[in-house]
Amino acid sequence: MPRMATRTPSADARTGEIVHTNDAAPSSWGLGDGAAIPWEYAPAPESRDVVTLKERYGLFIGGRDVAASDGGTFATINPATEEPLALVARGTPADMDRGVRAARKAFRRSWGSLPGRERAKYLFRIARILQERSREFAVLESMDSGKPIKESRDVDVPLAAAHFWYYAGWADKLEYAFPGRVARPLGVAAQIIPWNFPLLMLAWKIAPALAAGNTVVLKPASTTPLSALLFADVCQQADLPPGVVNIIPGPGEVGMSLVTHPGVDKVAFTGSTDIGKRIAKGVAGSNKALTLELGGKAANIVFDDAPLDQAVEGIVNGIYFNQGEVCCAGSRLLAQESIVEPLIEKLKDRLATIRVGDPLDKNTDVGAINSRAQLEKITELVAAGQAEGAEMYQPACDLPARGYFFRPTLFTNVAQSHRIAREEIFGPVLSVLTFRTPDEAVEKANNTPYGLSAGIWTDKGSRILHMVRKMKAGVVWANTFNRFDPTSPFGGYKESGFGREGGMHGLHAYVRLEDR
Repeated sequence: MPRMATRTPSADARTGEIVHTNDAAPSSWGLGDGAAIPWEYAPAPESRDVVTLKERYGLFIGGRDVAASDGGTFATINPATEEPLALVARGTPADMDRGVRAARKAFRRSWGSLPGRERAKYLFRIARILQERSREFAVLESMDSGKPIKESRDVDVPLAAAHFWYYAGWADKLEYAFPGRVARPLGVAAQIIPWNFPLLMLAWKIAPALAAGNTVVLKPASTTPLSALLFADVCQQADLPPGVVNIIPGPGEVGMSLVTHPGVDKVAFTGSTDIGKRIAKGVAGSNKALTLELGGKAANIVFDDAPLDQAVEGIVNGIYFNQGEVCCAGSRLLAQESIVEPLIEKLKDRLATIRVGDPLDKNTDVGAINSRAQLEKITELVAAGQAEGAEMYQPACDLPARGYFFRPTLFTNVAQSHRIAREEIFGPVLSVLTFRTPDEAVEKANNTPYGLSAGIWTDKGSRILHMVRKMKAGVVWANTFNRFDPTSPFGGYKESGFGREGGMHGLHAYVRLEDR
């Protein structure tokens, strides 16, 4: 039955402030002024029973589950409920040394000299197991990170498997990837991944490293270690030789001990720009190969000839996907002045339909922020935006009483000097700026220390090509946003890092090329 069109006052569970929930359909739906919303979504929770959580997880070193050298553990928390999920062994520098030694042993004894066609068999096997256990991985990823189940189910896990399929195909074809050259593996790769896409970032790094003949020591983020530790079970199920992949959770300082370890030949890091700078200093002068995929402040540029309804969907996907916890999120909307008002009206109507809540509910669009610390950072930057004079809009919605949740937020009247226009917020917060000419759009889009991604919305193909040539960004999407494929390279410029992951370019980071 449709609901009556009313505005119902209710108290915000966090602040006690009275908010009005609008039961009327947005005007852009075309149902008539004041019409009732024609449906409600019934809860559609995904079962947790598909995941069997251990009470305690160890480190994965040399193909075995082992305790930390000092016996230390830490709890990983479900950000949607603030309840502990499991105790995880906390790695130490001594454990990193054990992991590097195990990886070196595996590289010398088996993996480094294994024919490519044999390495490919293992990667194919891992990809198949990921697909077979996809529901288990999706549920665990949502429980541990807070992302909606429909994103982990439909994006993260399938893409992770696809990367292993793709690089399995390259493992015995390196001579075609590098014509006229001989590709040799580097040795032991140290890989440090973030908490926003734990399984996908693992696949981005481990798959090309193994395909090229390297062994791996991987440190997952402290707030999201569980999918990496479940991947350790996949490695055992695939009969991967012991020591080829080692997974050691731990705090940031332990990650630096891995980066600076003399037995490491290659370092790959995805995370914040500040930590990336520390890592670059740590490997300076060591002759280690290095790739960095760091922060971003992407511009999503909408021209006056763009199809606005399509652009609105791209804007929403660009900033509210994964709660905005995306390094390439389109957090700056640059709208041409002549269409900014209808665009903002449509965008506000669309925000009113976004569902915030339980990450395991299949209807949820925006789940939980990954941690209390990240929620506090988002809250602080939003308050700064208001203090600096930007106009904030948030749709009326009820947030769960527990957990780390934040409403989708839209700022208008934003100036280039505002913190929300300059700093990476890493949350569901969009800042709107305007422009008049393509040159002004380019100037504003490039006016940032970052250079990871950008988006362009226009009906003119010539304008797309013109803009792409001038944008200082590693990836520029045209009439879409946040689209990824294992065959396509991804990476940035300036303070967004260097090197590429994905595609044939992703192999370059893990080989040493020699003349024939």
